[in-house]
Amino acid sequence: MDHPVQDFAEARNRMVDSQVRPNKVTDPRIIAAMRRIPRERFLPPQRAAMAYLDEDVPLGGGRYLIEPMVIARLVQLTAATAGERALVVAAGTGYGAALLAACGARVTALEDDASLLAIAHRVLAELAPSVSLVGGAMTTGWSPAAPYDVILIEGAVQEIPRTIGEQLHQQSGRLVTVCAGSARLGQAVLAEATPAGLRTQPMFDCATPPIPCFTQSPGFVF
Repeated sequence: MDHPVQDFAEARNRMVDSQVRPNKVTDPRIIAAMRRIPRERFLPPQRAAMAYLDEDVPLGGGRYLIEPMVIARLVQLTAATAGERALVVAAGTGYGAALLAACGARVTALEDDASLLAIAHRVLAELAPSVSLVGGAMTTGWSPAAPYDVILIEGAVQEIPRTIGEQLHQQSGRLVTVCAGSARLGQAVLAEATPAGLRTQPMFDCATPPIPCFTQSPGFVF
């Protein structure tokens, strides 16, 4: 089913004005990007109509496009500045990576699902061509481009893998993700690199779905 471009543009503005701005998202770069970037393009065509709902949208294989307010707040937590090196782990179809790139970060987006990578390749090439998209095991991060100033794990994890934390820049690095809690409720966290390891603090509650490959992997630290 086709959806008029104007309908999607109006839905983007309603999303920002009703879901994003009223929920502590104040970074003008993120607000402008969410008004501009066609979120529906990051979904399979049959799910495009769900792009602007206030909920996580299933992508298949236990993966989701994170709801607008939560992804906006996660990107805002990174406090990315122009020229900083950023890694998005579990980038899915690339929407979070596109938002980070709109903040001026030099983004590497890591994904292991071939169907999601196919969408991301197509859409990012047009909408966020500066993003470097790579395929590989997500729980080990992407060491070839390390160290990173910013790492965003785009979804909920039980704990933060040591190998990913070690890819942060030791003076300026920070990592943002959602730590899964009891039932479906988790907490968005900001983890900062220190000589003694990651220093993690909870930032806000959210019901973000877990990333399947992060749920029972050994060798995690928090």
